[in-house]
This record gives sequence, structure tokens and C-alpha cells, in this order.
Amino acid sequence: MAPKSGKKRLGKKHRQASTRPKMGRSAPRATATTGAVAPKKRKELAAKKAAAAKKARTPTRSPEFEHRRTIATDHGFAKEKQDFRAEQEDRHLLRGGAGSAHEERDWKEAEKLAGALTLAESPRADEHLPLVAICGRPNVGKSTLFNRLTETRRSIVGDEPGITRDRIYGEVEWGGRDVRLVDTGGVVPDDEALIPAEIFRQAKVGLEEADAIIMVVDGRTELAAPDVELARLLLRGGKPVFLAVNKMDSAEMFAAAENFRRLGFKNVVPISAEHGNGIGDLLDEVWAVLPKEGAAAANSEKQVLRDAQDDKFEIDDASENLDEFTEEGEEATPGRRLRSHGEHVARETKIAIIGRPNVGKSTLLNALTGTDRAIVSPIAGTTRDAVDEVVERDGHSFRFIDTAGIRRKGKTKLMAEKLSVIMSRKHLEAADVALLVIDAHEGVAAADANIGGYAHESGRSVIIVVNKWDLMTTARTDGKPPADKKIYEQQLRDSMKFLDYAPIIFVSASEGKNVDEVFKKVELVARERRKRISTGAMNRFLDKIDFQRASVPMKKRVKIYYMTQAAVAPPTFVLFTDRDVKLHFSYERFLANEIRGTFKFIGSPIWFKVKARNKKADSKQ
Repeated sequence: MAPKSGKKRLGKKHRQASTRPKMGRSAPRATATTGAVAPKKRKELAAKKAAAAKKARTPTRSPEFEHRRTIATDHGFAKEKQDFRAEQEDRHLLRGGAGSAHEERDWKEAEKLAGALTLAESPRADEHLPLVAICGRPNVGKSTLFNRLTETRRSIVGDEPGITRDRIYGEVEWGGRDVRLVDTGGVVPDDEALIPAEIFRQAKVGLEEADAIIMVVDGRTELAAPDVELARLLLRGGKPVFLAVNKMDSAEMFAAAENFRRLGFKNVVPISAEHGNGIGDLLDEVWAVLPKEGAAAANSEKQVLRDAQDDKFEIDDASENLDEFTEEGEEATPGRRLRSHGEHVARETKIAIIGRPNVGKSTLLNALTGTDRAIVSPIAGTTRDAVDEVVERDGHSFRFIDTAGIRRKGKTKLMAEKLSVIMSRKHLEAADVALLVIDAHEGVAAADANIGGYAHESGRSVIIVVNKWDLMTTARTDGKPPADKKIYEQQLRDSMKFLDYAPIIFVSASEGKNVDEVFKKVELVARERRKRISTGAMNRFLDKIDFQRASVPMKKRVKIYYMTQAAVAPPTFVLFTDRDVKLHFSYERFLANEIRGTFKFIGSPIWFKVKARNKKADSKQ
């Protein structure tokens, strides 16, 4: 028997004293930690804490309605904390932090300016119509002239140079004749920087296909080196060129325009794009040199298109259609043809390409259209104006709109950036389908969920496009094995549960891989978006639902007598109930899942309207 040592043995209570919470009235209550439990239960407790943390980070509803932290990505908690701090800074800025009044004033001004802008809808390329290109160095008034001639506010105008970067198309009618017009970005031929070089390349495309060119210079300043270099390039081109000396706001200033004849142009016209001075003289001279072949055919085709546009059926909001239905769910005789009655035939599907900056939206547009329509660069925020292009495929017409990257308010400093963000939201609301582009390498971030929430709450059909998938598989350089598509898709679904109805496509826009799948999904989603279910089929479906399975408190439940589809795009259902209350979220989600299980509605959100049944009619029965 071993002799006893003189050291007193401490009990378990004293051995783990460091893990116990401090005692006393002032000591805060501490939650249980893994060190305060038995070793066998530490793993179980750690798993529970990890699951609770993940549940707190994962939104179950749209970000428009749920206050949450950022979404977990493959980069771990470091990036998560960084995004969370950035969101907190934005909230502090907008709720009275440093410079909040100035920022709020700038955003209100940007929203006011955006309200006057016209959404991007370039005319279809018509080979019968001649094309006139507007060019010049930055900040001389090209976009102002374009807006004046097209009688729109299509191009973003501001004091900041280099706002316009991509080509913007429009149409002008003058003297009974229609002509296509293209606005190009500010040209600086000798600038070797990436963005100016890409702007110059885009401008050269417009100049090469033009029948006549209008070069714009600033009449209030001296001739600059970019003006002289651009004039030499245009004179060597051999096309008719007209020099528009802009910012000549009064007749007394017209004489100063003669000083610009040093550039070598015969046709020099002083104008004021902002006030409209001299615009008629400029158009008369330009129209006189344009080719006249096919003008009559173009005008006749134009009239046919206008007549077709006049025959478009009017679109009624779902709330306006509630009175169209009787108590028995039958449709009342409408006074006009409504899209909600299944008579609307879409001639064109508008698809907005949305997402964070630098996720590959412009690259995707170029891959879908098979052109270099949009400027592509690794610099975030390259796209300012929305760029749209029409693609005809298998008898269907698709208009793809590349929008500017939507970023946080704290990250937008210039007025042009604020305008582009607001216009991106407007283009999204005017589209039928939204392509939410996500960078596969960076994973799902909080901004992706916010943008997806905009599309979800506005009623747009959504397709999630995971771009740069080659960086996670064949072109992976970090030494890790290729990513599994099923696991990645499940992680994405867990991160954005409110978009569980949206199809997911994995593409590589730069390599052109799986891009054709986008057309198939867009066609499918657009068809599902406009699908209408008869009232009889909906009520037969309603009889088969077991509402006891809905996890809704009893006091929040309502009795549904019958339901009918009031509108399409998005599909909207009217529920005739025993009381006029807003549906509980769980009840609404349960009903939407049941409808999707039977009638699909792939890619489209489902809206519900509640209408209480007439109590007097119930008492008579």
C-alpha cells in the first residue's frame, strides 16, 4: 500500500472552480459553456450551439421583412464579421451618424433625378433605318443631346465625366423620317487605362456601323488634345461628319463657334443641347446626307409596329380585379380584356440581370447575345447605364437588360453611382424575369440575399445563376478538390430559403459553358408565370388539403370557403374566408407549398389576397 502524500486532495467542486460563474448580486448570469459540463456532453453541447448560431444567421423570410445578420459563406466567420460591421455602419450612417444628413440629401436628389429617367428599351435593330452616331470627348454634352433628340431621359446626365460607357440606342423622327441614334461614351484616344480603352472600343463599333457622325465639342472651353485626335480619326474614316459646338446658350455666342473650324470640318453647327437652340438646323443638315433607300418600307413597318402596340391588352392590378368575382367564385362580365383572364399574349420577355458588382453580369449578357455589347472589366462598378439587347431564339423574343451592380448605400459616393443603383431597381421592377447572378467562388453574401429579396417582393420570377463555376471545378487553383454541385446547391438553398422556388443554373459566362440552359429556364419560368388555373380546379384542390398539418396557432387560422386565381404574372389568388384578416406567414407558406406541389408555378412567387365573405349572405343561407 502506497504511503499517503501530504498534499490534500481537492474535490471536483474545487478543481473546476475557474469554470464556474462569479457569485454575487452584481455578477452577470453566464450561460453554460463546454468547460462546465462533463467531457462526454461537451460535443453534444457544442453541436447544439453551432446549430443555433446557424439558425440565427439563416433567414426564413425575405430580407425585406426580416432583421438578420449576414449569411455564412465558404470564407468563414472573418468575412461574416466584416459584412456585419459594414451593415452596421450603413445603418449608423442613415440613422443619424456622421454625415447622415448629407448622404440622405444626396439619395433623395438621386431618387428625384431617377424618376425623370426613362427605362432602357432600345429599339430593335432595323437594317432599313440609317444610323447616326454621337461622339466626343468626356463631359461635352453628348448624353444631353441624345436625350434631346430622342425626347427621352434614357442616358444618365451629370457633371461627372465618363458617366456614359456603353453604347445606348434610340430613335429620332424628323421631317417625317425615322432614324436610329447611338450615344457613345466619352472618347480619349490616347488613354491606355482599361476603362477608357474599352469605352473607345465600344465607340468605334458605333462609328463603324453609322451612316453619319455628329461630333460634339464644348464651345465654352478651348480645343483639347482629345478633340484634335478624334477629329483626325473621323476625317480619315470617310463618312459625313458634323461638328456640333455645344453649350451655345444664346445667339451672341454663335459667332464663337467659327473658331472650331480649325479641326477641319466643313459642317459646323452651334447648338445648345440643354435649351434646344440650333437642334433643327443640325438635324436638317444631317438628314440631307443620309441614304434614302428603304425609307418608305421602314416607315410602313414602323406604323405596323405602332398599331400592334396599340392593340396590347391592358394590365390590371390584382387588387383591382377583386370585384370581378362573385360570391360563388365565378367571374363577372368584364368591361375590357384583362391579362388576369388569360387573354394576354406576351410578345417579348424582359429579363433583368441583377446582382452585386463584379459577379459577371456584363459577361453573361455578352455570352447570351453572342456579342461584345457591354464593357467587361475586373473593376467593380464598370456598368453605369443599363444595357439592353434583344435576342430572337426558337420563335421567342428575349430582351436582356444588364443592370449596374447594386451595392450598399455606404459604398456609393458619386451621384452617377447612386443613380445607377436606383435605376437597377427600376429595371428590375419593370422586368418579367430576374437573373440573380452569384459569384460561385465568393459564395452567397448578405448583399445577394438583399437583391434576391428585392426581386421576390416585387413579384418578379427569379432564376439563380451561379457564375464562375469553372473556378470551383476545372480551373480551381487553391489545391482543393472540385466542388460538388449538389452540396453547393443545398448550401445555397439553406442560405436563401425564401427563394426555394427559384431554379438554379451553374454557368461559366466567360467560357460560354451551360449558357444555353439559361434560355430554356427563362422560357419555362415565363410560361409558368403567366399560367392560369380555373376556379373549379382550384376548389377541387382546396378540398384535398389537410389544413391541420399547417403549423399555425389556432387563433391565427381562418376558414377558407373557396379560392380563385385573380391575376397572373405573378400568380395571385383570392381567398374568400370567414373573416377579413391578414394570413399568418406560416399559413401562407403552407398554402403556397401545397399549390406548388400540384400546379408547379416554377420560379414565380405566389401572392394571396384575402376577402371576407358577406356575413348577411351567410345568415340568409
